Amino acid sequence: METNRPEPVAPTRGERPQRVLQRREGALPAERLPVILEVAPDAEYALIDSGVGAKLEQYGPYRIVRPEGQAIWQRALPAAEWARADAVFTGDTDEEGMGRWRFPKTPLGETWPMRHDGIDYLGRFTSFRHVGVFPEQASHWDHMAALIRGAGRPVKVLNLFGYTGVASLVAARAGAEVTHVDASKKAIGWARENQEVARLTDRPIRWICEDAQKFAEREERRGSRYDIVLLDPPAYGRGPKGEVWQLFENLPEMVDICRAILTPKPLAVVLTAYSIRASFFAIHALMRDCFAGAGGMVESGELVIREKSAGRALSTSLFSRWVAA
Repeated sequence: METNRPEPVAPTRGERPQRVLQRREGALPAERLPVILEVAPDAEYALIDSGVGAKLEQYGPYRIVRPEGQAIWQRALPAAEWARADAVFTGDTDEEGMGRWRFPKTPLGETWPMRHDGIDYLGRFTSFRHVGVFPEQASHWDHMAALIRGAGRPVKVLNLFGYTGVASLVAARAGAEVTHVDASKKAIGWARENQEVARLTDRPIRWICEDAQKFAEREERRGSRYDIVLLDPPAYGRGPKGEVWQLFENLPEMVDICRAILTPKPLAVVLTAYSIRASFFAIHALMRDCFAGAGGMVESGELVIREKSAGRALSTSLFSRWVAA
C-alpha cells in the first residue's frame, strides 16, 4: 500500500504545510453507486415528521424540533403533534448553550440517556443545534463492526473528527483498538463520558485532542498504521492552535494521508461529508483516484433517514468508502 511520497512544501505563517499530491498509478478500484444507506425508525431514534424547513425527531424519551433546510415539503402531521415537542432549537444568536433551546413543557437538563444497539451514551443539547449523535451514521457503524468481527485478527481503527465517540465505542466493543481524534477539548470530554456511560472503560481507546490532519501526518512520519480509518470532517473548522480546515482545500491531502497510514492488509476507509455544495460523485472520484492500485471497491452515495409519518427519505450527508477486496 505504501509508495514514496514527495516532501511537503514549507508553509508560510498561519498556513498548513502543503502536501504535494500526485495521481497514483494502477487500476482504479471497482465502483458501486449510487448507494443509499438508510436508517429506519426504531425504539431509540425516529424521524417522526418533517417539512417547512424543520424536522420533528424522537431521541430516546424526548421529542425534539430542529431546523432542516432540505425539508421543503409540507408536514404530514398536524400542528398538535409538533406542539408536543419537549425541546425546540431556536438558534437565538444572542444566547449561548442551553439558551438556544426552548423547552415548552418542563426545563430539561443538558444530557439524557440514549442507546445504540445495546451501547449506552448521552444525548446532549448543544449551542450549535446538534444533539451529540448523528443517527444516520448507524449504517456505517454496523458495517464497520462487521468488518472488525470478521477480520479474525487484531484490528486498529483511527476515528478522525470523532466528535462524541459513538463510532469509537462501537469499534471498541467489536474488538478493535481505537484511536479517537477531535480538535475540541469539550467533545473529547463528552466522548470520555460516553465511554463511562457505556461501561466500556476496559476497552482500548486513546482519546486525543488535536488537529486531525496534523495528527494523521505525524502518524505517517512515525510509521503508525491502521486497518480502518473513519473520516468525518466538517465543511469548515479550526484546530486547537487555530489551524484552519477547509474541506475542498484540505480533503484531497487528508484522503492521501489516510491511504498512507493504512496497514499492508487494510479493511476500509470511510468518508462522510456534511453541508457541502457538491455531489457524491466528487468525493467518489477522489476516493477512487486515491486508492488506484489498491484493489477493492469504492461505494458512494447518500446517508438518509426514513420518515415515520409519510415515509419520505431525508438526505443528511454524502459518503464514499473504500473497502478492501
